Amino acid sequence: MQGVLQRRVGRRRRAESMARPIREGVFPVPKQQKFYGWTLLGVLFCLDFVNMGFPYYGGSAIINGFMTHDIPMSASMRGLGFTLINLSLGAAAVVVAMSILKFGLRATFVFGSAMIGVGALYMGLYASKPWEYLLVFGVVMGAGISFATLVPAFTVVARWFRQYRGRAMGIAVSASGFAGLSAPMLGKVIRAHGNNWRLGWFVVAGAVMLAGILAFLFVKESPEAMGQFVDGIPPEQQSKTTRTDALATKYPWTPAQAYRTGAYWMIAVAGIVSAFPFFLFIAHWTRRLTGVGFSPATAEWALSVLTIGTLLGRWLGGLLMDFINARVAFVLGLAVYFAGSYLAIVARPGGLWVAYLASLLNGAAYGWAYVCVGTMTAHYYGPAAFPKLYGMMTLLVSVCASPAGVAGGWIFDSYKSYTPAFELDALLAAVGIVAVLFAAMPKPHVEQSAETGQAAAR
Repeated sequence: MQGVLQRRVGRRRRAESMARPIREGVFPVPKQQKFYGWTLLGVLFCLDFVNMGFPYYGGSAIINGFMTHDIPMSASMRGLGFTLINLSLGAAAVVVAMSILKFGLRATFVFGSAMIGVGALYMGLYASKPWEYLLVFGVVMGAGISFATLVPAFTVVARWFRQYRGRAMGIAVSASGFAGLSAPMLGKVIRAHGNNWRLGWFVVAGAVMLAGILAFLFVKESPEAMGQFVDGIPPEQQSKTTRTDALATKYPWTPAQAYRTGAYWMIAVAGIVSAFPFFLFIAHWTRRLTGVGFSPATAEWALSVLTIGTLLGRWLGGLLMDFINARVAFVLGLAVYFAGSYLAIVARPGGLWVAYLASLLNGAAYGWAYVCVGTMTAHYYGPAAFPKLYGMMTLLVSVCASPAGVAGGWIFDSYKSYTPAFELDALLAAVGIVAVLFAAMPKPHVEQSAETGQAAAR
């Protein structure tokens, strides 16, 4: 017995001797792993800044504006290139969703950056005919942007965030608004080198290659893959009731179930009619301003204000989606188009602030609606079904809204004015508001059956 007691005392003393250095700071206590979602959000911000901002905003409005002096084309032809980039961006979205599920988010981002880089190098080295502009800029680079931005970025946020999903989505896809600030600088560099627009494409190619490296090093597939939890909140705390439960579902929807709900298609309609005005605006806004007497430099800065507006709209729309009913947030964003369209019609050289405010409001309306479409889809149907649902959503929006560039050119060629185009934008915003009002959050079939049984019992 005495030997047993001595052994117990010895074990206790050894345990105390090992614990003492830890208490005294000799051996550091392992720290809890920091939630990687916020770091990942910064990575997504940088990827959106480069992969969307440089080729989409810088290429569409600045580089291609100089290019048309060497490769003459009509307003309709130039608008067709912008139409194709949006169409290709959406057409590739379904394939992008498949890539995410089969190869993962990181590989999808890297492949997209590579596609954009190849397209930019071709434009800088070889492009000399309108068909090359249409094929490489409109198709190849449009598909590359799809792989490197929209569906992958929103899927990352849907997987890593729930309570903070709206604001996270707003931040993740708002960086291209900052990239718009670089557009006039890009134009200045091109002018300083004898209007050498090919140099602009070399800048784009170098930037997207760096973005591909960033994605390869820092994009992570899911919190579970890193031993973490959604929002960085342990499961026992996530089970507590919060305001998010009224905004975002916990039911594991499948894509097939979601397609059978009317809300999904109403969101799609709202997404289409909110994207059409912006596609038209960005394709023709600088031409509209220079056509009534604004200088090219002023028109370029107005485009920058437009992209700043998208940034502000995405932040505000995303923030509101975390606190109020998704339909209310969406309607407020669409309503901004009314003021923006009116100011776009009346903008003249005597009132520079009107042109800038029109840019800001139209950008804000699109950015606001844009983040609402993605957040509503994730809120209503959950992260598991999101890649396929948002891929299809992006396809529908792009196919139906991408003709805006051609439509704007056709309207100008026919009426010698962009006023009817901006009036159409306001009408489409009204259609979107009606669609959103009918897009109530759907209830899973099991909940509907339970409610029906309770009603019958009463």
